[in-house]
Amino acid sequence: MIIPVRCFTCGKVVADKYEAFKQGVEQNEDPSVVLDRIGLNRYCCRRMLLAHIDIIDSFMAFATTTDKAEAK
Repeated sequence: MIIPVRCFTCGKVVADKYEAFKQGVEQNEDPSVVLDRIGLNRYCCRRMLLAHIDIIDSFMAFATTTDKAEAK
């Protein structure tokens, strides 16, 4: 879904670091190295990005562009 804005445990902002993390992992870098580079040192913040599953594309397959009331 959508990456949480803040860490659930400590409250540090993590959403702004997700794109850098995603790009680093896509370039076959070690996730721990990427997390160190972007400044996430606490394990609670690291788990926010490591455990995130991006399933928005799956949900968008079921989105409709027209409302049933408009179709009538």
